[in-house]
Amino acid sequence: MRDGNGRVAGEAGVQVKDPHLSIGQFARRSLLSPKALRLYDHQGLLTPAEVDPVNGYRRYRESQLAAARLIARLRKLDMPLAEVATVVAAPRDRRSDVLVAYWEAVERRVAAQRDLLMYLLIQLAGKERNFDMFEIKERDVPEQLMLTEQRHITVADLTAWMGATFGRMWEIAPQFGGITGPLLAIYHGEVNEDSDGPVEVCAPIRPDQEPAPNVPTRIEPAHREAYTRIRKSQVEFPEILTAYDAVEQWIAKNGKHVTGSPREVYFADFMNAEPDDEVVDIAFPIG
Repeated sequence: MRDGNGRVAGEAGVQVKDPHLSIGQFARRSLLSPKALRLYDHQGLLTPAEVDPVNGYRRYRESQLAAARLIARLRKLDMPLAEVATVVAAPRDRRSDVLVAYWEAVERRVAAQRDLLMYLLIQLAGKERNFDMFEIKERDVPEQLMLTEQRHITVADLTAWMGATFGRMWEIAPQFGGITGPLLAIYHGEVNEDSDGPVEVCAPIRPDQEPAPNVPTRIEPAHREAYTRIRKSQVEFPEILTAYDAVEQWIAKNGKHVTGSPREVYFADFMNAEPDDEVVDIAFPIG
């Protein structure tokens, strides 16, 4: 507990001074620049103990150095400020758990980027990839009445949006007699860092259902498609791109052509599947 002179009560009632430091002094001792300190103040991450109402000078308590140094070291991990704020705000006995979770996500992202790098190096070298690991098949798909939702979406938001949309469709479907087949994610445009689709999520329902107000539906025409079946572990980006390439290469080699947008056909319970379970078909309408 501090008194009015900035002293902190220590053990056995011993008074330990907690002096003010100017922003320059605090910056030198905290390993943070004055510019960074002003930014963290603006964002509410590290607030000065006092701000002079006349000249705006910031002063910090010496006891704030521990938090400042923690922030500085977290930033050396290239941790975004929003994540830093989460660590700092966490109870002390939970901070390490938050940090571990963050770093595991970083490692997953780096692994995906490494896979994408290898994919691009092979592509840029002009080498034809061997897709023997994928079994490509054909099938006829009948006309279907679909619940539908379409959105322009970034790659960062795609997975969360698809999951939420699938959930909404499962909730809506009972009033139409339920979902009658696999759910689809149809890519009417590229989804990457610079392109936002659009992407359409569809759920088949009974064809004799009457349209309902404010519930979009459409007819998905009958078609023939080429497809390959992949495991849950293969759905991760960029590995899933290999499956798309395999089907496209097979279509070209067999003298066929693509007649519609590529799609992912979710025929299994994706969320509860194991990594080696087959869960998704990568499919292209063909003619």
